[in-house]
Amino acid sequence: MHCRSCEILTEDELGKLPEVQRVKSFLKSHSIEIVGDFGDRSKEHIAMDLNEVLKQYGYSLSIERQKHRVSWEDFYIALPIAAAFVGLFIFLQKIGVVNLIGSGNIGYGTAFIVGLVASVSTCMAVVGGLVLSVSVNFAKDGDKIRPQGLFHIGRLISFFVFGGVIGVLGSAFQLGSSSAFVLSFIVAIILLILGINLLDIFPWVKRLQPTLPGFITKHISGLKDLNHTITPFLLGTATFFLPCGFTQSMQIYSLSTGSFFSGAFTMLIFALGTLPVLALLSFSSLTIPKSKSGIFFKTAGLVVIFFGLFNLINSLVGFGVISPIFNF
Repeated sequence: MHCRSCEILTEDELGKLPEVQRVKSFLKSHSIEIVGDFGDRSKEHIAMDLNEVLKQYGYSLSIERQKHRVSWEDFYIALPIAAAFVGLFIFLQKIGVVNLIGSGNIGYGTAFIVGLVASVSTCMAVVGGLVLSVSVNFAKDGDKIRPQGLFHIGRLISFFVFGGVIGVLGSAFQLGSSSAFVLSFIVAIILLILGINLLDIFPWVKRLQPTLPGFITKHISGLKDLNHTITPFLLGTATFFLPCGFTQSMQIYSLSTGSFFSGAFTMLIFALGTLPVLALLSFSSLTIPKSKSGIFFKTAGLVVIFFGLFNLINSLVGFGVISPIFNF
């Protein structure tokens, strides 16, 4: 499990089974406690049956606790891929194609790339799970295209509107240079935490990720079981409030802009970054092969750490704590 969203998703899916009376998921120990009436089935048989429910979301259950093992060999491939990816975007920023880094602020290019990374990590876990659930619920009635379209439209609209609202709130509070520095520093730290988490080297880092209260996210998750015409649109709108650390880092930055349109376009472009992978997931049931997932997430983690470090350095430079280190 990667974050609080994984707890919510696994609890929600297993809790709907008729034989399950109570289920509690624990990110800290990567475990799930399940109480129910399973007849005379063995624990192994129960785990196998429950796996059928969770495997479509990329989870698997086992009776014995699995020992955490770091696949260091994945870095032999992940490092050069991440370096090439970072090098490409530094080059594009250097020639002015994307505003990757500038004036201590997060550019739209950065927001888009963070969205891309989010869509294959925490967003893949929770938003992808919601997309699949919506697809299954409405596919029963033969409607396979419209619900997914409404979901993504609702998501893009909500990120634009609520991103603008957050920007206005930042303006209302009249954030000074010190407050802007603190917010940008927090964004950088959150990105570093998320990147280290994706590397899967230090399991305890997962505890540091920011989350929303559980009762809010459970209500949002419950929307997917409503089979109403506008349910996909409402569910896409509600994803703005789901406990994704990447989303929250962009929300904090939007607050620091103090502008409706800056906040709105930052969140919209972030959402557009998540769109390609989530759209593929909607219409083709895209999954990452388990044999390649370690390389995939480590590459994404290294890229996120790059963004975190550069935003941290830019924050310190902008506040006059250190002198500029890079000229791009």
